[in-house]
Amino acid sequence: MTHRIILIGPPGAGKSSVGRSLAKKLEVDFADTDHLIVRDQGKSISEIFVDDGEEVFRKIEERICLDSITTFSGVLSLGGGAVLSANVQKSIAGSGAMVFFLDVPLAVAAPRIGFNRDRPLLLGNPRQQWSALMEIRRPIYETLATSIVNVGDDSVAKVVQTLLAKVNS
Repeated sequence: MTHRIILIGPPGAGKSSVGRSLAKKLEVDFADTDHLIVRDQGKSISEIFVDDGEEVFRKIEERICLDSITTFSGVLSLGGGAVLSANVQKSIAGSGAMVFFLDVPLAVAAPRIGFNRDRPLLLGNPRQQWSALMEIRRPIYETLATSIVNVGDDSVAKVVQTLLAKVNS
């Protein structure tokens, strides 16, 4: 059986590590749109933000996400802000994929993201920035998700176990 699974959620939710592990368990391919953007552009996401600005980054992200959502089979992890694009929202909604919103509290996400320079939107006060992002993004994540998974501070293995149970039900 071919699985099409999309992982969405905020920075620090574990979309990449959970996605990689889930794909391995399901014996399917894994892709992370942030990594696809870096490969496509030949520079880091923070460099794109600094050199070209957020607007240019979002256009690149939208193109990569739309292509990936329509062509990729397996487990696909989307960057936290990808869902801000109405086109990406439509593509996810019409994809027929299982969409898991990995929901994580700030107290768990904060140590994971820390002052990571690879997360340009969280520079300055990461906790405050993360909370502000989530206020805007949470309703979108919840609307797009076929299932919301509260990851809390569960291990990657435990989150994958939860997702496998949902995939196989």
